[in-house]
Amino acid sequence: MKRFYLSAIIILFLLPITLFADPIDNVADLIRQGNIRELANLFAQSVSVTILDDENTYTKPQAEGVLERFFNQNKPKGVKILHKITSNPSYKFGVAIVTSDKGTFRIAYTLKETNGSFLLIEMRVETEKVK
Repeated sequence: MKRFYLSAIIILFLLPITLFADPIDNVADLIRQGNIRELANLFAQSVSVTILDDENTYTKPQAEGVLERFFNQNKPKGVKILHKITSNPSYKFGVAIVTSDKGTFRIAYTLKETNGSFLLIEMRVETEKVK
């Protein structure tokens, strides 16, 4: 019986954490880890990706490949969230500053709510101009 109560208490404490996890922070954490495979699980069916001056719309697997190539060449060392816009319940927007071994980048991303979860629909990677 003690196990049941202990399990119930643990579930009650962890449930709000998982239900209200911030998708903007989640994307930033996955970038920090360099975990593009897990990040790709958050992609919508088509994703607008801009890396430096190369802008295109890709399918999920194509976008994963493009971002994986970029992050393999620019391994993230640190990520700092610069902006969060959450005023629209259907869209979330975040801007993160990513420090890598080859420079500093500004990554802006947009998430759209689809079927109760937020999916990444746009990601823009630019060199950070202000230091």
